[in-house]
Amino acid sequence: MIKENQNTTNTAKIANLAKELVNLTVTEVNELTIILKKDYGLESNHDNQNITVPINQEQKKENIRYNMILKSSGTSKLAVVKLIKEITGRGLKDSKELVDSVPTTIKESLNKEEAELLKKKFEEIGAEIELIN
Repeated sequence: MIKENQNTTNTAKIANLAKELVNLTVTEVNELTIILKKDYGLESNHDNQNITVPINQEQKKENIRYNMILKSSGTSKLAVVKLIKEITGRGLKDSKELVDSVPTTIKESLNKEEAELLKKKFEEIGAEIELIN
């Protein structure tokens, strides 16, 4: 009887763990991967695995990629040129040409967090930014 209770407890424990793992966000999965590699020496071998993981709605939202469109440089054109230069790694001349040819795409394929952060930086200096997915 004791062994049967242990098996039931272990099965429930594993089921709860599986439920938690399936509901992890992409960020949490990345953190878990780092911990498993660093603390336990576990490495994944993607070449020999063909795993399909169902993606919940939160993960789908995180996987959406955004393009950042400069709609207007506002009153501080020089500040916008400098920020474009900083975030894209382009030269000063190329950055100025982007500002002069609005509307124009500044960066492509950004995750939501990065896109929102950069949009905020541009808006703080008076630029108008549109994020398109």
